[in-house]
Amino acid sequence: MIERHAPAKINLALHVIGRRADGYHLLDSLVVFADHGDLLRISPASELSLTIGGPMGAGLTAGADNLVLQAARLILPPDKGARITLEKNLPVAAGIGGGSADAAASLCALADLYELPMPSARSILMLGADLPVCLLGRAAHMKGVGERLIPVGGLPDLPAVLVNPMQAVATGEVFGRLETPNNPPLSPLPEGADLAGWMSWLAEQRNDLQGPALEVAPVIGKVLAAIDNTEGCRLARMSGSGATCFGLFGSDAQAQAAADALAADNPGWWVRKVVLRGGQETRDTT
Repeated sequence: MIERHAPAKINLALHVIGRRADGYHLLDSLVVFADHGDLLRISPASELSLTIGGPMGAGLTAGADNLVLQAARLILPPDKGARITLEKNLPVAAGIGGGSADAAASLCALADLYELPMPSARSILMLGADLPVCLLGRAAHMKGVGERLIPVGGLPDLPAVLVNPMQAVATGEVFGRLETPNNPPLSPLPEGADLAGWMSWLAEQRNDLQGPALEVAPVIGKVLAAIDNTEGCRLARMSGSGATCFGLFGSDAQAQAAADALAADNPGWWVRKVVLRGGQETRDTT
C-alpha cells in the first residue's frame, strides 16, 4: 500500500491578467502548499474503486466525475485497477485546490505503484488548472492557465492560519463576476528577501477574485476581518476563488494563538493553524 499526502494549495497572490479566445483566464500567481491536507491510501486491485471518509468526506461522492477517479483512469492501463481510500480533511469547493491535490496524489501514487509513465501535460491540464502545480508540490510562480510553472526558491516557511466559513463557492460564478480580466501582473518576485521582505512584497499584491467572491459569499468579508483582527496578523487574504482565507504571522506561537481564538469565537468555521512551506516539497510518500 502507498500513502500520499495531498496538501492544501494556497494562492498567496492571484492576479488575473487576461483571457484567451477560448474563455480560459490567464493567471499570474504565487502558490505555496500547507503542511495539512487530505490523505490517500492506494493498493493494487483488479478493479478501480474509491472509498471516501474523513471529517469532510460527507460532501463528496465516489462517482465517475470525482477527480481522483478521473486521474486514475487517465494513468491506469485497462488491465490494472486500484483500491483507493481518500481521507478528506479539507473543505470542498474552498479555493485551496483540494480536489486537484487529491488527483495529483493519485497520479503520483499509481505511477509508483505500477511503474507507469505520467500522462501527457495536455491531458493532465484538462483535469483542471491546478493539477500541474499540485503535481509539482512546492512553491511556484504559476502563469498562463496554470501550465507554466517556475519553482520559487528563497521563500521562507510562513506560519499561517486557514479559515473557511463552511460555505462552498463555485469558481465559475466568481470568475463570471470579475469586472475585467485585464489586470496588472505580479510585481517582480523579491530576490534574497527575508521574511519581512516577503511580507512587504505580498502586501503589495492582490487576489483579483476576492472582490467577486465577496459578492457571491459576503461572509468572506467577515472571515477576513476576523483574521485581520487577531494579534500578530501581518496579512489577511482570500485564497483562489474562495471561500478559504489565510492569515500570515511572524511566528508559530502567534499563528496558533490566532487559530485558537478564531475557532473559539466561530465554532461553525473550519480553522487550522498551518505552516506554508516555502521551498520544499510537501507530498509525503511511504
